[in-house]
Amino acid sequence: MITRVTSTTMMNSASRNMQSAAAELSRLQEKASTQKNISRPSDDPAGTAAALQVRADQKLNAQYTKNVQDGNEWLTTVDSTLSSVTALLQRANVLTVQGANDGALTPAAKETIAMELESIRDSLLAASNTQYAGRSVFAGTSDAGHAFTSPDYAYTGGNGSVERRIGEGQTIRVDGDGAAIFGEGTDSVFAALDAIAADLRAGVNIGPRITTVATHLTTVSSQQAVIGSRQATVLSAGETLLDAKVSLESRRVSIEDVDLAEIILDLKMQETAYQASLAVTARALQPTLMDFLS
Repeated sequence: MITRVTSTTMMNSASRNMQSAAAELSRLQEKASTQKNISRPSDDPAGTAAALQVRADQKLNAQYTKNVQDGNEWLTTVDSTLSSVTALLQRANVLTVQGANDGALTPAAKETIAMELESIRDSLLAASNTQYAGRSVFAGTSDAGHAFTSPDYAYTGGNGSVERRIGEGQTIRVDGDGAAIFGEGTDSVFAALDAIAADLRAGVNIGPRITTVATHLTTVSSQQAVIGSRQATVLSAGETLLDAKVSLESRRVSIEDVDLAEIILDLKMQETAYQASLAVTARALQPTLMDFLS
């Protein structure tokens, strides 16, 4: 059976083919100008879903990175303060050993040691109330701005701890435990130095106090080691997040962005195909009756 093909049929078919070629050319031109694979969800529904997930992961990664940076600043502040506290306690330990030598010291010399010990106490009290971003780094969840008050040396910090989420299901404490580091009330390092100064002025031998100062010094050193361990964890998390950031961006680019060299090549090929379609269509269509009536 022979199918009759009219000029109208040929024209409609040629028109459809040219419209299809023009639409593809327009699509490639849009990609080349925006340099995006996906301009609207309908372009690639599966790709759109993947892109949305990647972008959500990027936002989460960015938040974790901010938490890591903030946590590292907290821990750096605590560690630096504890280094100063260690130096002060080492000096207090030396003075206590000197003050225990009753036979070689005059009352005036003991008074000088007592005054320096009180100065160290004041420096320790100031260090215990060190702040970062307006909050005491040794006061837990309290926002009072200080962890200890004088003259009773009571711990005024909150019961909770300051934590930062640095990864999926991973949190880290970033503040220092003020009560554990400095002690509380009469058991505090501040009260211990007060007692040593009082004994010196009263003529009481302070030899037994040497162990007390050494114990506080050991406590601070062990707490600083804990802080250092936490900071190492935070820094490691930061490196992991940085690697993840690079990986996520690479995934996003592969889904959303075009390969510019490839899209330009495709665009040139489609332009050639469209021009060829126009030329072939113009030569293939036969003259109609209207051409002869003109």
